[in-house]
Amino acid sequence: MSEKIEKRAAASSAQTKPPAAQVPATQATSASVSCPSCTAEISPAALDANLKVCPSCGYHFRMEPGERIAYLADPGTFVEFCRSMTSLNPISMEGYEEKLSEAGRKSNLSEAVVTGTCEIEQIPVVLALMSFSFMGGSMGSVVGEKITRAMLKGLKTRRPVIIYTTSGGARMQEGIFSLMQMAKTASAAAELDRAGIPLFMVLCDPTTGGVTASFAMLGDIAIAEPGALIGFAGPRVIEGTIKQTLPDGFQRAEFQQDKGFVDLVCPRRDQRSLLVKLLKAHSGGNA
Repeated sequence: MSEKIEKRAAASSAQTKPPAAQVPATQATSASVSCPSCTAEISPAALDANLKVCPSCGYHFRMEPGERIAYLADPGTFVEFCRSMTSLNPISMEGYEEKLSEAGRKSNLSEAVVTGTCEIEQIPVVLALMSFSFMGGSMGSVVGEKITRAMLKGLKTRRPVIIYTTSGGARMQEGIFSLMQMAKTASAAAELDRAGIPLFMVLCDPTTGGVTASFAMLGDIAIAEPGALIGFAGPRVIEGTIKQTLPDGFQRAEFQQDKGFVDLVCPRRDQRSLLVKLLKAHSGGNA
């Protein structure tokens, strides 16, 4: 199986640098942004300067892959791969092509995940960053394949793999083909584990459904952003099923850390330095 995986990884080695369009535009500069947590009015410039975190209460707004790349990667080192890979309509779901086109226009992305290689403090890594703005970050065939290829590239090049997740789960428009990605991504994560290559997960709001039930919970270290919703079914679905009111903070990052489902909750401003510490620790301090 390892030989097959290495061949697949080699096939994905063609790399191109992402054009500027791959970095989605932020909020319009003409109006302030209202924090959904404390209702403070924040200028888009101030929000961007604070890594999309409310300066008043610490609420973490959702962030796009391009914005995370700008924060995490050493300047000029990010090289995207698999960008040309786009979704088809494997079960002929009516209206799916239109939804994909609309998602691409709104997000300036070709799919719900961006994958590439870069350096973080001169440490080579493989990065995969999901986007909720593209069809809710749902995992279809392309998302599953790109996540898998990112892990296989880590296996082939022996680079640590860092994955930022945000997803509503499996993409229902692709039916069983979407569900198949759960097994595929989990298998690739197991290959990394057997090879002793670090896999670090950063769970962002929300990380739910089939993504949570597969690769998102298989990292060596599970980091969560403050307040992120992390679970399989959402609170409303659970309450409707068990006919009970759930406790405050149920399935949020801090709740999941307390229950042992994530290792630590890390504010966005500290994530780069934390990842550098983890990368150096897993390389014996020789990175």
